[in-house]
Amino acid sequence: MLLIPAIDLKDGQCVRLQQGDMDQSTTFGDDPVAMARRWVDQGARRLHLVDLNGAFAGHPKNEQAIRRILKEVGSVVDVQLGGGIRDLDTIERYLDAGLRYVIIGTAAVKNPGFLQDACTAFGGHIIVGLDAKEGKVATDGWSKLTRHDVVDLGKKFEDYGVESIIYTDIGRDGMLTGINIEATVALAQALSIPVIASGGLSNMADIEALCEVEDEGVEGVICGRAIYTGDLDFAAAQAHADSLNG
Repeated sequence: MLLIPAIDLKDGQCVRLQQGDMDQSTTFGDDPVAMARRWVDQGARRLHLVDLNGAFAGHPKNEQAIRRILKEVGSVVDVQLGGGIRDLDTIERYLDAGLRYVIIGTAAVKNPGFLQDACTAFGGHIIVGLDAKEGKVATDGWSKLTRHDVVDLGKKFEDYGVESIIYTDIGRDGMLTGINIEATVALAQALSIPVIASGGLSNMADIEALCEVEDEGVEGVICGRAIYTGDLDFAAAQAHADSLNG
């Protein structure tokens, strides 16, 4: 079970949002590179970066900070990035800089042709982020709820050749209310590609529950607010997950 620390970038700083609301952000550091190094030193095998400004602007906004992170740890761990990635040139630029995975969210739903082109051009490097509430997919920084069923879209994108899917329950994100295990497993069971859980991770019990369903296709979990507030000790949690699935 991969525990993947999230580094959310807003105006070059590390923040956490509540339910994706840019007005409800808590700053946890002004040095993203040091934060990346901190999690790698604690045993992270992958990092999850989000360009929050980019997600809302529709194009990269924190690229300088992201490049510095890649230069520092990109050769040591896999790094995945989402937020504002809407064209093939941006994907190529980031991959050339050392990024391992590009996460496509809103653009995958609104412009599936772009996702298909990305999978064709950069096979093995494309992850789709599906953000959902009560089974329906949301877009545009979670501000718009679509009629798309998350499982149906997951199957469609799997056929395109995406590497994996990050499933976020947006009602729980940043709220420390626990992972939506049931919905995550339902998606994983419907697909043959891995699913990464996201939204609401709060304590070691969540880690144990996720380890129990790893065989269903749940590959990892994004660790956000809980590891920043100290509700969850990241290094201890990854070590515990490794021992459970050893």
